[in-house]
Amino acid sequence: MELPLIPALPLTVTDQMGRRVAVPFPPQRIVSLVPSQTELLFDLGLGEKVVGVTKFCIHPAEARSKTAVIGGTKNFDFEKIAALQPDLIIGNKEENYQAGIEQLAADFPVWLSDISNLPEALDMIRRVGFIAGAKERGEALAAQIDASFAELATPHSAAIPVAYFIWKKPYMVAATGTFIDDMLRRAGFRNALAGLSRYPEITAEQLAAAAPQRIFLSSEPYPFGEKHLAEFQAICPAAKVEIVDGELFSWYGSRLRHSAAYFSQLR
Repeated sequence: MELPLIPALPLTVTDQMGRRVAVPFPPQRIVSLVPSQTELLFDLGLGEKVVGVTKFCIHPAEARSKTAVIGGTKNFDFEKIAALQPDLIIGNKEENYQAGIEQLAADFPVWLSDISNLPEALDMIRRVGFIAGAKERGEALAAQIDASFAELATPHSAAIPVAYFIWKKPYMVAATGTFIDDMLRRAGFRNALAGLSRYPEITAEQLAAAAPQRIFLSSEPYPFGEKHLAEFQAICPAAKVEIVDGELFSWYGSRLRHSAAYFSQLR
């Protein structure tokens, strides 16, 4: 005999933007608008509750094959999302776009993260675990990540100046105020372009003047590859130029479990 479905109870929570969001608890139909948070939901054992993801949600591999793809992070397919009848949508201030979020929030509970450093990422992991009905798993995951980063502590005087590139045409770097900047610092590096704000365009002359000892070419969002190394080596002949795993620097969900060990190898 089938048991009757127990209706979800309403729960009012505050997201990382300070917005009050009424969510059925526990939610049963979740749409994720951010790749790193999609992976987090699956790693928290909530994959069966995820009904929609973006085309950029590549982890885990089954995320896009077992759920509906609802467009990109900055161009939602509103009709497809409405057809999914989500009782919770999880997004992010920076990765999504305000107009789209406001349109969705008029009809569905939308919980937003706002992350620029590790403590905020750990807070997001704990909160998403709680909201989605996996509180203990969220707490355990956040504690595991926190402990791994604690082992990376290095004196600031030993920090190696580095330039971290996210785009090629035009040249763009991750600078002050970004999650990547916080990751660099925790990994024992010093952002050679920290005087600039967030994701500025820079010239080859600015890069040469900054004189970083290391140049990191991120694997995302621009797909830097081995063919680009010589171009940056010519600008800074004394620097070590290398391709780095952009996901381990910029994904602020469960992938952070692997970041500290990777940063240790980079050092």
